[in-house]
Amino acid sequence: MVRSALTALYKRLERDTLHRDYATSVLAGDVTFADADDLHLGVQRIARVMVQHLHLPDARMIVSFRDMEHAANVELEAGPEYFIELNSRFRSYRRDIGAALAHEVMHVSLHRLGLSFPGTRDNEILTDTATAYLGAGWLLLDAYRESDGTRQKLGYLTPEEFGYVVAKRALAFGESPETWFTSAQAYTAYTKGLAMARRDAEHPPLAASGWVGRRRYAKDRRQAQELFAGARGGVMTTTEAPDHGYAFEGRSPLRVSFPCPVCHQRIRVPVRGRVRARCGLCHTVLDCDT
Repeated sequence: MVRSALTALYKRLERDTLHRDYATSVLAGDVTFADADDLHLGVQRIARVMVQHLHLPDARMIVSFRDMEHAANVELEAGPEYFIELNSRFRSYRRDIGAALAHEVMHVSLHRLGLSFPGTRDNEILTDTATAYLGAGWLLLDAYRESDGTRQKLGYLTPEEFGYVVAKRALAFGESPETWFTSAQAYTAYTKGLAMARRDAEHPPLAASGWVGRRRYAKDRRQAQELFAGARGGVMTTTEAPDHGYAFEGRSPLRVSFPCPVCHQRIRVPVRGRVRARCGLCHTVLDCDT
């Protein structure tokens, strides 16, 4: 679902818009909340930072506090005013107000873009993924802490999933978020997510795939060729390899489809050895060995 959310972002915003409007992440200094700061003025300041970062110039955020089960809530009406409620605990624990507001303002941004997934769970995953990939979600990851038998986590993604999306952004935008984290647990989750994000570019038929993956791919390709050789007409498709996501299509010539390691849009190329493929969605050029 996280990968589907990344594809949906690229389809709705397009690659050039993503890299132009969201070229840099939210800076830690812009959302720092000192104990001496006035609570309501500080909240409004941070809300404006999120509004500006997500390019919502005519959206006015009215933020209040109340006791509730969740960390925050937003009313998605037509605008131009949006009402955000924060959990009362943020009155005295201000460190993560920026993270809470990032998620809620992203709800507003997606609402205005007309981008949503069906069902509350999937839509929240989309919101977390968009927040992280558009440069504000590292705050949500940094809110993950464990100490003295207590555990805090904001958002619907697991810390490792947040780390994965933050790492996907870092690789695509040339950022180095390693120094941004104040939470040791968040840093660990990021490094795990980074390893997973790098593996996306090491699956066959990508030329950077490893020896084991290449052997598996060669076996699957041979089986597909044998299967399609006995087929009579029509187009047949093999089941996607569960670990790598590629599938063969019985056309002439034989083709292989696989997810783009950046946006996860499926790419189709002929099976004919070394080829270069260009993703039509994110424009990434990929070296393949089919």
